[in-house]
Amino acid sequence: MASAGLQFFAFILALLGVLGAITATLLPNWKVNADVGSNIITAITQMQGLWMDCTWYSTGMFSCTLKYSVLSLPVYIQAARTTMVLSCILSAFGICISTVGMKCTKLGGDRDTKSYTSSAGGVCLILAGIFELVPTSWYTREIISNFMDRTVPESSKNEPGGAVYIGFISAGLLFIAGVIFCTTCFKKQQGAWIYPTKQQQFPATQQENSAGYNLKDYV
Repeated sequence: MASAGLQFFAFILALLGVLGAITATLLPNWKVNADVGSNIITAITQMQGLWMDCTWYSTGMFSCTLKYSVLSLPVYIQAARTTMVLSCILSAFGICISTVGMKCTKLGGDRDTKSYTSSAGGVCLILAGIFELVPTSWYTREIISNFMDRTVPESSKNEPGGAVYIGFISAGLLFIAGVIFCTTCFKKQQGAWIYPTKQQQFPATQQENSAGYNLKDYV
């Protein structure tokens, strides 16, 4: 019951992690620049994402432009696009595999097969968390280095947006869920290794007793 409860808890964490990864991939506020002029009417907020750049005006108008050219983008944005998409695919695939290997489901065959399936799903979730953590950290490093550069004008400096924080949180959730699935599988295998050794002790004692009786018969 404890392992089944842990697996269900890991499934909830993985589900939240997948939703967070998809949300962070699609949101346009990876990079935010708030440029407030002397007049409140001219106040604008510029947001840059992986797929589009958006501008929000204080008057309520909101406009976005898609990034069609891939080669014109910086390397870290190209890498972030690729790894975030891979993270979403791996996390969704890991949830499907882990659902089959969960103890509370009737899918996946016998106990050993479900254990290996749960472990495979956990590995996919761990890889998905790593694939999401790497581009998020790289993107944040670029923002901070640009912000600390004195040669960059104040109007061109940016700060991390909400999508970056969502990426960090969802990466942590996916990693924790994957570790839990792999840990429950390891506990099952460890129990399978211990109990057969205890059962094999009885035939050995029986052989010793039978050998002892044979020696007494000869004496």
